[in-house]
Amino acid sequence: MMPSGPLPRACWTSFISLLLVCCLLPPGTQGQEFQLRVEPQNPVVPAGGTLLVNCSIVCPSAELISLETSLLKESVGSGLGWAAFHLSNVTGDTQLLCSGFCNGSQMIAFSNITVYRFPERVELAPLPRWQPVGEHLTLRCMVSGGAPRDHLTVVLLREEKELGRQPAGKGEPAEVKVTVPASRDDHGANFSCRTELDLRSHGLGLFQNSSAPRKLRTFAMPVTPPRLVVPWFSEVETSWPVDCTLDGLFPASEAQVQLALGDQMLNATVVSHGDTLTATATAKAEQEGTQEIVCNVTLGGESRETRENVKAYSFQGPNLTLREPNATEGTTVTVTCAAGPRVRVTLDGVPAAAPGQPAHLQLNATAKDDRRTFFCSATLEVHGVILHRNRSVQLRVLYGPKIDRAKCPQRLTWKDRTMHILQCQARGNPNPKLQCLQEGSMFKVPVGIPFLVRLNYSGTYYCQAASSRGTDILTVMMDVQGRDPIAITIVLGVLTILGLVILAAALVYVFGVQKRRDIYHVRQSSTRLPLAPKQPDEAVAVELS
Repeated sequence: MMPSGPLPRACWTSFISLLLVCCLLPPGTQGQEFQLRVEPQNPVVPAGGTLLVNCSIVCPSAELISLETSLLKESVGSGLGWAAFHLSNVTGDTQLLCSGFCNGSQMIAFSNITVYRFPERVELAPLPRWQPVGEHLTLRCMVSGGAPRDHLTVVLLREEKELGRQPAGKGEPAEVKVTVPASRDDHGANFSCRTELDLRSHGLGLFQNSSAPRKLRTFAMPVTPPRLVVPWFSEVETSWPVDCTLDGLFPASEAQVQLALGDQMLNATVVSHGDTLTATATAKAEQEGTQEIVCNVTLGGESRETRENVKAYSFQGPNLTLREPNATEGTTVTVTCAAGPRVRVTLDGVPAAAPGQPAHLQLNATAKDDRRTFFCSATLEVHGVILHRNRSVQLRVLYGPKIDRAKCPQRLTWKDRTMHILQCQARGNPNPKLQCLQEGSMFKVPVGIPFLVRLNYSGTYYCQAASSRGTDILTVMMDVQGRDPIAITIVLGVLTILGLVILAAALVYVFGVQKRRDIYHVRQSSTRLPLAPKQPDEAVAVELS
């Protein structure tokens, strides 16, 4: 008899199994081989899925076939000895019980449903911001959800390489750890964890869920401080180099470097090569006295620092001035070189009368002085070291254009249809424009570049150099001569006769060689000399063995 009141869902399966086994089986049937089957037998279904269950009895008089379950069910068909049911929203492991009657005897069969679900969360715990090389790193993987747990494994990975695997366990969330030594090769490598739900024994597959990868950064910091190279002393308001180097740093390219002069941060250029880091900058002291330079290198939360002192001094001058930087030809130019106290100056090799006094130079500006450079050197002794400073200035002399007669011939004789260059140059400040025009036709012949000479180029040309300070004109006579047909004929005739002579000489030489071969003939088969008398005008033949 079935209970009349409802039972809790969790107790329903156990109650039905106990009731049918203990109360409903007729006496004497416990040892009988039952023919009631439940299909599928012990299925594995995804959480929230559906399942089609068939209960069948191999019996000609089967009746009252039913399915007992705590799940939502719906009968989808029945026939002689069978009944089918549709189960929905399968959310947990449960047991199915099929019952039926055969010849008045009740039969039952069981099937256990196993529900599988993928983990809701697979996460690798955050890695250290920086991991020292050589120290051990602990990786932790957190897994929430996932069933059945006895088929769930957690794998910890470096890229695609397994570092370790462990069962997920029963905890919620499950935590799996593995400890590995950190190395340089691990810098920039991705670490992750993966769950494997292995249902291949149930006819399903291997289901994997992976965490998001986390990138590890490893570092190595030497115990030695950086090397800081700076000058012993420097002039006020003068830039000087700062060089800071640290070896044995990994990864050197990711280290942070700070260079400072007192409270002033310097704009450093950082270059790394292998495990060496070099930072360079320029510094400038704004006042005399001792200045402190600091180099600080930071990586992975650790830092190394070095400090050095630089003495700043004042070196005034030299100041080199021209009273007229752009002087007109013929005017007087004064050049002055001056410096601060204790500084000795020298202007174009002539020293000043005493330290701290200026040096002067005067000249009458000519065209040759254009672009002339004046040099002033100054010396100062600082802490037993002689320091040098130099200045230079260039004088510009304004003068009118002048065509160079030596480089521009006034008479030219050229052949027709030949390539030539009209070499003419003009000087002046400002630079003059030079052009050569033919008298009458005003035809402009190229200057300074190759061109093909024609007969009609003959004539008088006026080459004019012009600028804002005047003009200079030079007359050039160009005589273009045509080709002489008689001379060409003579040359061709001479070449023809010379060719005939060479041919005749070659024929005579060949004929002479052949004739000598006919007179002197060597045969090795005979050892006799002829004893016949020599006939006049006959050639003598000699046989040699």
